[in-house]
Amino acid sequence: MRTYIGGHQVVSVNDFIELALGTPAELWLGVEGESEEERAARLDAARDILADNPELPDDLARIAAEVIEAHAPELFNVVPLSRPAGRRRPLRKGAAA
Repeated sequence: MRTYIGGHQVVSVNDFIELALGTPAELWLGVEGESEEERAARLDAARDILADNPELPDDLARIAAEVIEAHAPELFNVVPLSRPAGRRRPLRKGAAA
């Protein structure tokens, strides 16, 4: 089965990220081994994008929260911890809670 978003075929997680952001993730995260000049140019481009779309950080935070809420167990391999059955011992007088 093939997945298309807005006419673009999505073949990897990075494709989904790029289409959701509207930019490659590397623009925001950088790449290993980039020079200071490349980093400065990347950050300058990111600033321009944020100036043109100031609500982008809020949109991305909302999208990330929705993904985490929908897929937390698969993404983070979360296992709920159980408490042992039994009585809780009462705190002694003067003991810190």
